[in-house]
Amino acid sequence: MKIYIHPAKAEWQQIIKRPAFDTLGLQDKVRSVLDDVRLNGDDAVKKYTKQFEGIEPEGISVNEFEIAEAEGLLPAELKEAIKTAAKNIKAFHQKQLQQPEIIETMPGVTCWRKSVGIEKVGIYIPGGTAPLFSTVLMLAIPAVIAGCRQIVLCTPAQKNGKIHPAVLYSAALCGVTKLYKVGGAQAIAAMAYGTETIPRADKIFGPGNQYVTCAKQLVQMDGVAIDMPAGPSEVCVLADETADASFVAADLLSQAEHGTDSQVVLITDSEEMATKVIAETEAQLNVLPRKEIANEALKNSLVIVLKNIEEAIELVNEYAAEHLIIACKNDEEISQRVINAGSVFLGNYSPESVGDYASGTNHTLPTNGFAKTYSGVSVDSFVKKITYQKVSREGLLNIGKTVETLAEFEGLEAHKNAVSIRLKSIIEGH
Repeated sequence: MKIYIHPAKAEWQQIIKRPAFDTLGLQDKVRSVLDDVRLNGDDAVKKYTKQFEGIEPEGISVNEFEIAEAEGLLPAELKEAIKTAAKNIKAFHQKQLQQPEIIETMPGVTCWRKSVGIEKVGIYIPGGTAPLFSTVLMLAIPAVIAGCRQIVLCTPAQKNGKIHPAVLYSAALCGVTKLYKVGGAQAIAAMAYGTETIPRADKIFGPGNQYVTCAKQLVQMDGVAIDMPAGPSEVCVLADETADASFVAADLLSQAEHGTDSQVVLITDSEEMATKVIAETEAQLNVLPRKEIANEALKNSLVIVLKNIEEAIELVNEYAAEHLIIACKNDEEISQRVINAGSVFLGNYSPESVGDYASGTNHTLPTNGFAKTYSGVSVDSFVKKITYQKVSREGLLNIGKTVETLAEFEGLEAHKNAVSIRLKSIIEGH
């Protein structure tokens, strides 16, 4: 980990800059995959599945037998844990539904807004080095709550040509029945444009590697909505002298093990705490099964010691972390001053892992500084909000002159006339 002691503010931007890669070369590669899938459908999907994942699938659809079989392959304790997580996620997201509230802006003029589920959504679940069945819950549950009529799920198969049973079980638990053994940029292309087998989606959700992220950004240019620009996972821990160094180290490593391109950051006003955390991180790293992955991620990671907690909060907001842990004695007070973060974890006993799995909040969050402008996934992500208005005869008499004046001064005579012709009819008693 790179260590900075009391860096000047002028250096902050350079210090917290995320690791970069060649986006131009990446876009060319991904665009060729997208174009091929758009033109050649299933054949192109199968071709790239074999080329990139070394799997030659007989079929890309998951059948009912495979879904039913998955339940029997999982231990009872895992199924129970998945059910508990699903229950908590549903409870938190269910409360995000908003009933229309009719507002009378003036007598006879009523306005309201209604949330309507996006009709067709696509969910991408990464495969890679770990089966992220928790992401199935995080995306499928709010989609179902929102009332999306078609939910398509794509995820890469394992080397045996089958999807991990925990992913299938989680999908079935949520009510998702359209599942496909497709990963990578070709999966995003299939959901964006549709193939003979995979139906087209209006909006695509889900994290992924740099190829998946690039594919999502490119299909967005073709008119397909996406949840957010998302890159490698990250966590920032803000710790003072009251933090437990072993807890902080565990939190940093829990994020570092996601992938070699992940980034973890410790910001503190205590040099002693920084030293303790570094030592704890090294000790805990040595016993991790994913030690090599975490170790690579730590090379991109930072320990920043600042003069006081005020500076530390300022830098936290500048970094705009996907996950922010506040391990400070006055965590709740500090949290009120956080303006840029995907999800915030307060106190010594709120590890980022609980949000990743089962507290109820969503773990699909903005990365790479996008927490300054984007929110994490919620039920709102799966709906569009339609506004309505109804104007009575009385209402038009009350508001008509205002609209006529505004339209006239904008030079839009037809706009004015749409009101005037009605006013005349009312006044003349028609």
